[in-house]
Amino acid sequence: MDRPLSPDDIHTLIREADATARRLHRKLRLPAADLDDLRQDLLTDLIARMPGFDPERGSLGAFAGLVMRNRSVRIAETVARQRRLTAGGPMSVDAPAADANRTSLADQLSEADGLGAWHGQRVDHFEQIDGRFDVDRAIAGIAMRDRPLCAALADRSVDRLANAGFGARTSLYRRVRELRMVLAAEGLLPRWDAFRAA
Repeated sequence: MDRPLSPDDIHTLIREADATARRLHRKLRLPAADLDDLRQDLLTDLIARMPGFDPERGSLGAFAGLVMRNRSVRIAETVARQRRLTAGGPMSVDAPAADANRTSLADQLSEADGLGAWHGQRVDHFEQIDGRFDVDRAIAGIAMRDRPLCAALADRSVDRLANAGFGARTSLYRRVRELRMVLAAEGLLPRWDAFRAA
């Protein structure tokens, strides 16, 4: 579309988006708060496709209706997929389960079945405790004068430490290299080396 939209064109687009959003909202039985989100989603998709509008092939209202109808189908498929995954509705982990002892879903899920495991995170509390002991043992091998530097390196870069008065950058990099060797001698590997060794 080469020409800019007139106020009448904008009114037409908003009217089409409103009608399509209300129809889709009613058909999918969505909460009232989702109506504005649907309208905005439809308008955003339509605006992105406006360069494909050719006034010689049809009216702006017909083009908008076709684009919004196609987007509505994709939105309905997404909602249906989400409902299938959640068995028809959102599920609270604190809601009582259907079994006889009335425990909650959270009580029945193991750490391996939890949300972190679904996102690929390994959750093993025994491994975390062992890691904490390894870190405590490794810190005990660090000289007292280097412990404030280790604590500061947890959330600041060497450049920021140099600006804060911990020393010159070159001496800080040398101390960091020595700290890495001390920690490696104590058996504490960087996280990526630990994954490679496992």
